[in-house]
Amino acid sequence: MAAAGQPFDLKVDAPPALAGVAARVAAMDPDSLARALSSAGLDLPPAVHLILVGDEHPVAGRTPTWIAGQAFGTDTIIIYPQRIGSYPYDSLESVVLHEFVHLALNVRAGGGVLPRWFHEGVAVSVESGWGIGSQARLLWAAAHDPAINDVAMLFESGAIPETTTAYLLSAALIEDVRRRHGLAVPGAIAARVAAGDVFDVAFARETGETVNEAAAQAWRVYRGLRWLPIITSASGLWGAILVLAVIAFAVRIRRRWQRRRVWDEEERNQPMHEVDL
Repeated sequence: MAAAGQPFDLKVDAPPALAGVAARVAAMDPDSLARALSSAGLDLPPAVHLILVGDEHPVAGRTPTWIAGQAFGTDTIIIYPQRIGSYPYDSLESVVLHEFVHLALNVRAGGGVLPRWFHEGVAVSVESGWGIGSQARLLWAAAHDPAINDVAMLFESGAIPETTTAYLLSAALIEDVRRRHGLAVPGAIAARVAAGDVFDVAFARETGETVNEAAAQAWRVYRGLRWLPIITSASGLWGAILVLAVIAFAVRIRRRWQRRRVWDEEERNQPMHEVDL
């Protein structure tokens, strides 16, 4: 498939058991993917090799079970379809778009380093699988001015609760930065990195503020619900954030698994075709 005005080559590899999923990926509209990426100032990668991996595969065994997709470099994606339905993804299509954002950011940065919170915040913002505008507001309102280093440390923990919080805070920050500085600002920041700026300098030059200043502004925006008890200790704060995250996602997770059951039924009723992996 090829997006209008953009050369695009998508190669999908999958084992026979995932042939139906491969067909769904191959049928995704490249123009729609290109438009979603363009909204963040990014381009559709010219060539993508997407590999579908079942949970029985050794690669899946070496990958944390909460990870549904991974992007590598500028052209490779691995997706674990049987894991879709747990956070932070709504559907197969949202996983694909999320990982495409990572590739597009790497392409735009030209080999330069972008921090993980920026990668994940932009990816969630573009694919919007978390209901950024409503459900996460409770979470954001409870945040007591965490510095960006705090968010980075949560990502590094490798634990599901801390990673959930890191995704939410990163998405909150990127949403606010895009609201104030333009939807395409992520691509502009990555382009400055490609031109030789380190990320913090690129961010400041493009937005006129440091990352921590932008984070403080984002937390102020989402601090409207003061009736929520704010726990000032570090452990208590992140515990409160986790409780709010669980509440915010309870209904959404139930809906995801309902869609997953429908998808599994469609897979059982679809004839399989041989696909080499």
